Amino acid sequence: MLRKILFAIGLSFVVLTLHAQTFNILDYGAKNDTNILSTNAFNKAIDACNKMGGGRVIVPAGIYKSGTIYLKSNVDLHFEQGATLYASVDSKDFPGPVKTFYNSYQDLYGWFSLIFAEGASNISITGFGIIDGNGNRQHRDAKTFPKGVRDGRPRNLLFISCKNVTVEGVSLTHAGFWNQHYYDCEDVMVNNIKVFNHGSKNNDGLDIDGCRRFVLSNSIIDSDDDGVVIKSSGTGASEDITVTNCIVSSFANAIKCGTESTGGFQNINISNCVIKPSRSTSKPAFKTPRHGITGISLEMVDGGIMNGVSINNMLIQGTDCALYVRLGTRNRKHAPDAPDPANGQMRNVQLSNILAYNTGNYSSSITGVPDARIENIYLSNIRIFNQGDLKPGEYIPDMEKVKESENGYPQPTVWGNLPCYGLFVRHVKDIDIINCTLKSEQPDPRPAVIAVDVDNLVVDRLQTDKTNSRKVLIMKEVKKSKVN
Repeated sequence: MLRKILFAIGLSFVVLTLHAQTFNILDYGAKNDTNILSTNAFNKAIDACNKMGGGRVIVPAGIYKSGTIYLKSNVDLHFEQGATLYASVDSKDFPGPVKTFYNSYQDLYGWFSLIFAEGASNISITGFGIIDGNGNRQHRDAKTFPKGVRDGRPRNLLFISCKNVTVEGVSLTHAGFWNQHYYDCEDVMVNNIKVFNHGSKNNDGLDIDGCRRFVLSNSIIDSDDDGVVIKSSGTGASEDITVTNCIVSSFANAIKCGTESTGGFQNINISNCVIKPSRSTSKPAFKTPRHGITGISLEMVDGGIMNGVSINNMLIQGTDCALYVRLGTRNRKHAPDAPDPANGQMRNVQLSNILAYNTGNYSSSITGVPDARIENIYLSNIRIFNQGDLKPGEYIPDMEKVKESENGYPQPTVWGNLPCYGLFVRHVKDIDIINCTLKSEQPDPRPAVIAVDVDNLVVDRLQTDKTNSRKVLIMKEVKKSKVN
């Protein structure tokens, strides 16, 4: 089925490219000059292309300054080699929509962007150029924001409720806010892009929000904030999402589902990715560690259901925490007039063939809360090597002192160094830990695994440090277990 979807999407753009007319922005008044706005030229070329039934809008080599560009149906915005789209820093050049068709928690941050589309079909951004959001200069005065909006900084790309979307080949840098936000979109292919997003705070690399049938592949993403984020900040689920063959770096969380989870997640497949420290020399905007907080995070804290997640064949280097899986009950509403969400659910999650090395001492964790348990989670062929070398007083001394933090922001920094060095499991039903290795590169006095309030725990072929003085596995309130 996925192959048919990809073929249909690809075929639509092959036909569009081979037979469509071209529209050069220079013919509509664009200027290769960062002192002159070319916003009108971009939008006139796109309008003309759209009115003629579609085609390709050419951005030739040069640097073009612009405010919001409105991409329309059946238009391919194509950047030739040497072309750079450079964002204006004047807030008046980014009017944003007054109201979107689809409402969510993100309404609070406004809908400002350098390239915007809503309700469009068969749109693409292709080529070899650069989209530069000029993020380190995108400062906004809160007094100028529309009523109810907390922030006015623009994203580089914002596509809302669009269908048949392709983004391929371009580089996207230094957004004022998130780099790319795909929101309530269908049939999206993002392939072979480069993202370097270190221009401002909240600089996520790419956000997939309430989308259906989305493929991110063969890309390099380096961001100040979270790298690749799958969200559901409105009522629609993110479902049938594939992330594969990517290199992701982040000062925060490299690959993450959440925190917004209202609509839920269904059929999430993440594979064949490398997670490593950022190459940026800039100072992290939020005082996060340069090597990143987590490699992989799955977070359900605002209601919704996560069902069917497969994460396979991953390499993680140097983050404070390799794996963070959290079901909480923050239960934040997605809109002011929305009902309070019910507790979320998380089930049917598989993590396999993961190597994490030189990670920090936070310990990986899989935790629900007393009123919301994680169900059916399977870990296999996972190798985690943390730094170790902790002394008493540098970690939480025992499991009873690990606070629940049901309503808090989901992140391992809430706890710090847990009382085990490998894996902390709490409030879980049905978990298998098969053929896994948990070791410290330097001696660590903590046990490898702690399990608290678990129904049906299976541990088979667990390899741990033999030099630690404490037990390998400590269990409390575990109703059924099988340890080999």
